[in-house]
Amino acid sequence: MGIDRRIGCAAFVCSAMVTMALMSSGCSRSGQKKSHIAFVTNNSADFWTIARRGTEQAAAELPDVNVEFRIPSDGTAAEQRRIVDDLMAKGLEGIAISPVDPANQTAMLDDVAKQAVLITQDSDAPQSNRLCYIGTDNRAAGHQAGDVIKQVLPDGGKIMIFVGKSDVQNARERLDGIKDAIAGAKPKIDIVDVRTDDADPVRAKSNAADTLVKYPDISCLVGLWSYNGPAILNATKDAGRVGKVKIVCFDEDDQTLAGIKDGAIAATVVQQPYEFGYRAIRLIEKVLQGDKSDVPGSKQIFVPTKVIDKDSVDEFAERINKLRGRN
Repeated sequence: MGIDRRIGCAAFVCSAMVTMALMSSGCSRSGQKKSHIAFVTNNSADFWTIARRGTEQAAAELPDVNVEFRIPSDGTAAEQRRIVDDLMAKGLEGIAISPVDPANQTAMLDDVAKQAVLITQDSDAPQSNRLCYIGTDNRAAGHQAGDVIKQVLPDGGKIMIFVGKSDVQNARERLDGIKDAIAGAKPKIDIVDVRTDDADPVRAKSNAADTLVKYPDISCLVGLWSYNGPAILNATKDAGRVGKVKIVCFDEDDQTLAGIKDGAIAATVVQQPYEFGYRAIRLIEKVLQGDKSDVPGSKQIFVPTKVIDKDSVDEFAERINKLRGRN
């Protein structure tokens, strides 16, 4: 073998070894150490599949970022704590988390904020030292639902509201938004009660069925959490009241979208979890580079919600199923 060929071969081997070393050390091809950022959900719902697509897109645009997507197996605060402890042990530099129990996780979040860039997404913990919140303005979302209720009840009427827990922040804010929207409506729209189900879909359906029996003059059933829409829909089907009682709900459960397409559900207010994932990763990396210009003084970045009705459900379902990897 000639000297030139030996030198060329040695250079090739050396280059390959450097590339492998960079990859194993978590470095980018530019030689810069990759930022380690995590996105932690609060449960395993399909909602988070869409958020994952957003984190993946952000990671594709940021070659010097390594994103780890973590899902609590049982949706508990304890499991979230185990995930966070594991991530911090790896030298995590940034984390976007949807806290399961914000009030009781403040100390944990503050500990994380001492070591990494911390933002909350989907569920906020305003008493913690998080840098900011990215997610839904639930009061505004509730107001959108209230506007839909007024549209479907032009003659007024009685409504019942269903949710897992009425004291959770997003539930309170959605309910307040609905109350704001229907206040002063003429003819009057009355909220009969708020029925809770502890996030149990079976109990949610039972609550709706019970309402249809106890209040035969009920005009509209409103579900604030994702599973409430299907629970209400199935209760009205069993009672033979489809179309006779209006349904307004939240989120993009498959049964909810099918109910809208069939005309059984008037509309649903949907969030944009893709944007939660995409914006969270982009923001954390920017802050890690020393730029906090995108963090507002309010420490809240609201991602707008949308109303999906019969006119828009087909287009929305097609787009959301692509994000879920179904097409």
